[in-house]
Amino acid sequence: MEVPAVTGTLDLYMAEINRFSILTADEEFRLAVRLKKYNDMEAAEKLVVSNLRFVVKIAHEYRNYGLKLADLVQEGNIGLMHAVKKFDPYKGYRLISYAVWWIRAYIQNYIIKSWSLVKIGTTQAQRKLFFKLSQARKKLEGLSEKRPEFAEIAEILGVRPEEIAEMEMRMSSRDLSLDASVGEDGESTHMDYLTYDGENQEAALIRKEEMELVQHNIAGALTGLNEKETFIIQNRVMADIPLTLQAIGDRYHITRERARQIEKQALRKLALAIPYLGTETKLLEA
Repeated sequence: MEVPAVTGTLDLYMAEINRFSILTADEEFRLAVRLKKYNDMEAAEKLVVSNLRFVVKIAHEYRNYGLKLADLVQEGNIGLMHAVKKFDPYKGYRLISYAVWWIRAYIQNYIIKSWSLVKIGTTQAQRKLFFKLSQARKKLEGLSEKRPEFAEIAEILGVRPEEIAEMEMRMSSRDLSLDASVGEDGESTHMDYLTYDGENQEAALIRKEEMELVQHNIAGALTGLNEKETFIIQNRVMADIPLTLQAIGDRYHITRERARQIEKQALRKLALAIPYLGTETKLLEA
């Protein structure tokens, strides 16, 4: 199926699609039956191109959302083609009456996806509110010079003021590219002004290498300890959840004080094997 693409100006596109005449109800019915019974792609194409002008009209209703009208038209055209595939001519209504729902759905879905990487409307009610909010606000602004309150908008739309406030916040928080230029010169971007409070890569690398060196030396130093001393260092000093002296005493059938003496002795051996652990060892012995 070949459908005119929205290229060049919208006026040129309109001139192109206006060459296709609007079908009468009988013509539309016969084409729809051919498509439904025989999967006639030529009939499908005629059904689509004869209704393209209606897509443009519907797309115009969403032109205030900051997106290119041509993109909205393209999305609406996809919705129209989907509607043509699903259309049942035996229901008794015209194609456009059915297709308008698909056209709006595709356009609205495109707007919501383009508005933000974060989902604007996660429920059907929120999606509906997204598109009704601006319309209701403009209506109230036309009746009064002051900006309408959330409660006034909520009353018109039949929702809670909290829902209006939440959607207002979502709609006002547009995505911002960190690569976008700041100022007229275009020499700096938003990325240049980001601050990072953590350690830099050089400091992180040094810390990583020091930790690996300490772990290597500790592993070597542990070979100089006996079985009890090694167990105490690994399960009391180095463990995330250290054993108590009482638990160690129960394991080796010794007193709590004796377990503490063995720990102190093991720490001294480590301090001799790894001199720069001396300060840490004194703190552990304290």
